[in-house]
Amino acid sequence: MNALREQCLAKIKLKNATVGTIRTKLLKLGAIITVSRRRVLIAISNACPYKDIFATAYNYFSRLKCPG
Repeated sequence: MNALREQCLAKIKLKNATVGTIRTKLLKLGAIITVSRRRVLIAISNACPYKDIFATAYNYFSRLKCPG
């Protein structure tokens, strides 16, 4: 969680958020997940107040290089 906050959330609203806040706002979402051979689709409700923050965090997270 600390690495997520330092590397992905540093430029957005949750840069000083606690682990509990990140868990509540980004990880505990109601969503429909569809898995196909090439991709995983996450469908979040349009009414979700943190949808933009989630999308921004995902973009930063997907740009990180794999350590292995």
